[in-house]
Amino acid sequence: MRKVIYALNISLDGCCDHTKQVGPEDDMLEYVTQLLREADLFVYGRKTYQLMVPYWPDVAKDQSASKGDRDFAQAFVSASKVVFSRSLDSAEVQKQDRNTRVVRANLRDEIRKLKQEPGKNILTGGVSIPSQLIELGLVDEFRFCISPVIAGAGRRLMEDVNLPEKLRLKLVDSKALPSGWVMLRYLKQ
Repeated sequence: MRKVIYALNISLDGCCDHTKQVGPEDDMLEYVTQLLREADLFVYGRKTYQLMVPYWPDVAKDQSASKGDRDFAQAFVSASKVVFSRSLDSAEVQKQDRNTRVVRANLRDEIRKLKQEPGKNILTGGVSIPSQLIELGLVDEFRFCISPVIAGAGRRLMEDVNLPEKLRLKLVDSKALPSGWVMLRYLKQ
């Protein structure tokens, strides 16, 4: 069965607003690019998808972009994507990224179906869809990339998650990068 992995960049004080983060360093991009390569399907909500596309597909074509940015972009572009949205137009999304489909179906049923399909890991990011997946008990692994900054403001990690009981996690890997980023990997117990 495929694993659903929730990966997100956050500040030291738990802010997950991308505008409050420090830019990714080469070592951080290398780490995250490897994570992307371990998955072949990305699951997003509309907001996160629109942050990623067309930005990363454009970077993949930009010969002046750094090697780290291009490698990340190519890993992103090569994977299939499922976007849960009631407002996105499927045809418009397909123009921007042929590997993307818009789904309006029940989130729980669709993710359960996707987990049963053959393939690599399923990677999700952002806040809304992952929060719902956590509440449904469908996230198997958590990857937090902690940036070396205190944001002081902005949306906080999992502030909208409502669990009936605590979710216990087990730390299985941690890595401090020379740039100051700390990468944490947790499994659901």
